[in-house]
Amino acid sequence: MKKNGKDTLYKVFIYIVLLLLAISIAVPVGWVFLASVKENAEFYGNPWTLPKGIYFQNFIDAFQGAKMGEYMLNSVIVTVLALLLLLVIALPAAYVLARYRFKGSKLCNIMFMGGLFINVNYIVVPIFLMFVDGDKFLNRVFGSGFLLNNLFVLALVYASTALPFTIYLLSGFFVSIPKDYEEAAFVDGAGYFKTMFSIMMPMARPSIITVILFNFLSFWNEYIIAMTMLTGESKTLPVGLMQLMQAQQAAANYGRLYAGLVIVMLPTLILYICVQKKLTEGMSLGGLKG
Repeated sequence: MKKNGKDTLYKVFIYIVLLLLAISIAVPVGWVFLASVKENAEFYGNPWTLPKGIYFQNFIDAFQGAKMGEYMLNSVIVTVLALLLLLVIALPAAYVLARYRFKGSKLCNIMFMGGLFINVNYIVVPIFLMFVDGDKFLNRVFGSGFLLNNLFVLALVYASTALPFTIYLLSGFFVSIPKDYEEAAFVDGAGYFKTMFSIMMPMARPSIITVILFNFLSFWNEYIIAMTMLTGESKTLPVGLMQLMQAQQAAANYGRLYAGLVIVMLPTLILYICVQKKLTEGMSLGGLKG
């Protein structure tokens, strides 16, 4: 009886903590959504009052006046390109490293695992200086450079920095799959490539969805690399939002600012709602086995 009583108290404590965490997340998010449809004059009263109406002009001003629509398109292009590059490179690499042993495979695994402990923010300056030198060389040879202010190059940097985590997660899933599936495919006459794309990749769908979601959130919300690499007029949403925040501090146009925040948050919320079941399934299947 005492043990059951302790278990009940423990469960109640866990539920209370989870409830408090959910409230601490839901309340600010809901407040931002409500603030995004308020008129500017409503912010000078009680900030917790509900909006008198739905003022969509904030979103129009954010999209057009603050160029958030243009920045959103840039973020979509960079994120989609980065995810495509990442999956094209990481899926075959993770499969080969997980299922086959060859000369140098252990070293490759160690290097990719070591990449998990490197914070990309610490190497932004060396990457930037390398691109600056590369553009100088290209200017001397071809008359123009393309490494900076290039959305494709930014997507390539995103994909390369996400490779260690992605390969780690996908390798853990491929290791957990019995080899019977591959042996049966080989008996039926399938080669290595057909086995990988027709048998193994469909089975890895939950893990692939998990990788896509995590990296989408990382690429979509990334600020430091985008600010460093895009020094011209082209900006991504996080950089554009920071500029909008700095501009609205003087103009005190809070409605436009919160509309910009909603524009940044909404795609991630929609994606998470759509794939949350697959995300849980993929996380339960991930992780390396000994």
